[in-house]
Amino acid sequence: MAANGGSLERRGSMRRSGSKVKEEPAAADHAAEEHASGPSDIEVIKEKFGKLLLGEDMSGSGKGVPSALALSNAVTNLAAAVFGEQRKLEPMAPDRKARWKKEVGWLLSVADQIVEFVAKKQVLDNGVEMEVMGTQQRRDLQSNIPALRKIDAMLLDYLDGFKDRTDFWYVKRDSCSDAEKEESTEKWWIPIVKVPPNGLAPASRGWIQHQKELVNQVLKAAMAINANCLMEMAIPESYLESLPKNGRASLGDALYRIITDVEFDPDDFLSTVDLTSEHKILDLKDRIEASVIIWNRKVHNKDGKSSWGSAVSQEKREQFEERAQTLLLIIKHRYPGIPQSSLDIAKIQENRDVGFALLESYSRVLESLAFNVMSRIEDVIVADNVAREKAKKDAPAGSSSEPAPQQVPDGPDSMTLLDFMGGNGDSEGRPDDQSPSAVDPAQDDGRLMKLPNIMTNLFMKTTQ
Repeated sequence: MAANGGSLERRGSMRRSGSKVKEEPAAADHAAEEHASGPSDIEVIKEKFGKLLLGEDMSGSGKGVPSALALSNAVTNLAAAVFGEQRKLEPMAPDRKARWKKEVGWLLSVADQIVEFVAKKQVLDNGVEMEVMGTQQRRDLQSNIPALRKIDAMLLDYLDGFKDRTDFWYVKRDSCSDAEKEESTEKWWIPIVKVPPNGLAPASRGWIQHQKELVNQVLKAAMAINANCLMEMAIPESYLESLPKNGRASLGDALYRIITDVEFDPDDFLSTVDLTSEHKILDLKDRIEASVIIWNRKVHNKDGKSSWGSAVSQEKREQFEERAQTLLLIIKHRYPGIPQSSLDIAKIQENRDVGFALLESYSRVLESLAFNVMSRIEDVIVADNVAREKAKKDAPAGSSSEPAPQQVPDGPDSMTLLDFMGGNGDSEGRPDDQSPSAVDPAQDDGRLMKLPNIMTNLFMKTTQ
């Protein structure tokens, strides 16, 4: 019996050991699958928020950037990684879209912890009503974060609308003629768009134009939120110390005479300067912004100097400042794709408000995406115009004129920004009553109507 018991025990141990041997390959296969599929969400969250806490200083020595700048850089780098490959009018790849929605949601979750104290009414058990202080999300974030999320969702929906479009297509630059390559030398990294020999069909042309108008509304809304957020950021002292002593030194004699003339026309001013390159446009914007700050500080006597000995009155300085602000608005909306000015960069780098950093970076990357989509749509429109002009030249004399464009029917793709903001298009389930309205479309000369009042710095004002 003892021998039999020993043999049974050995068999049981063999079975247990055998089962372990069988389980080990399964565990190894599972680990290999996880390694092949990439790191889990928990690991990615640990890495991202670990870098945020370290201020991007991997040595941990405390020499990292502030939390606001680290969060702004995280949003910017994520957008560059996700949207950098979007070079065509086509739906975003499912893996990149899923990554964007997931990781930008992680970064925006920081805004849920930014609160302010508000007075609330509380009824006690004995029926007595009393006022207590409670917390709620800061009002500028409570208003603008849902609006930016809606803009984000609309841009992705607009890209999805270009799925399976056969009226235009893209070809590699190597397969195009030298003439076609020379026409698009400014966008050498973008594939060349092709349309049928006679151009787009009237219905397709009308649909493309309608998509451009929709994206243009979204672009203006993102630009408005970004501009108001930057406006509320404090001007760094390092920037103020680098300013010239007066507006004439900043603008130069020629531009200063135009902007201070009795009869000032912003279009005449812009027609006299060279705006043929991005560098020249940015240089002009920097000089105008510097003059605006100089005049503003002299009007409010913030430069510590008396205005008694000045030849320019306070009223004149206010007028010059208003004219310069008008020029800045026209430049920003006539050339939305130019890089950030020196003032904007200084504000972002020196900003310490995490809420402002989130609003500015999120609106900036959405503005950039909307501008890129607009540019790709304009490429299709330009290719269509070139094809139509060529077809007219090659057509025999007396041929019939092309039919009028058909009106675009109302449908899901024709939803405007105002409809989306006030309707049921909120994919995040946020309240709609605090979303900003759509921005008025631009005038034909590039100037805009008055921008809407968008809440940005209410928290700072109520606590001062």
